[in-house]
Amino acid sequence: MAKTFNQMVAEALAEVQTVSAAEARERMQQDPRTLVIDVQDAADIAATGTIPGAINVSLGSLTYKADNEVPEDWREPQLQDRSRPIITTCILGPMGALGGKLLKDMGFTDVRILEGGVQAWKNAGLPTKQLGEV
Repeated sequence: MAKTFNQMVAEALAEVQTVSAAEARERMQQDPRTLVIDVQDAADIAATGTIPGAINVSLGSLTYKADNEVPEDWREPQLQDRSRPIITTCILGPMGALGGKLLKDMGFTDVRILEGGVQAWKNAGLPTKQLGEV
């Protein structure tokens, strides 16, 4: 049976825990190994900004960037450890949810989805950055 985008997002949210912006910030402060992945396309991040310290791995490339069996130059080195704490995000949350479920399906064991995405982060009064900013 075919699935809609909204059905896939609902399944992802049912299978992967979400965290609020405040909880995400706390997790990042408590464990510096926590990796935030913004799955938006780089052009979208240029318009919206992202969470300081986040890396950009678009949803379309996440499937191979997180795969340890593809050629090494295709991989994202920060995704080699399947037990590393990861928080996925996008601007509003749905694409981040799909990214979180994808990583869980690929064997990552400590994945969370940022509820409400970068917009919720901004609404909580937390800072954002542009890609390439330190």
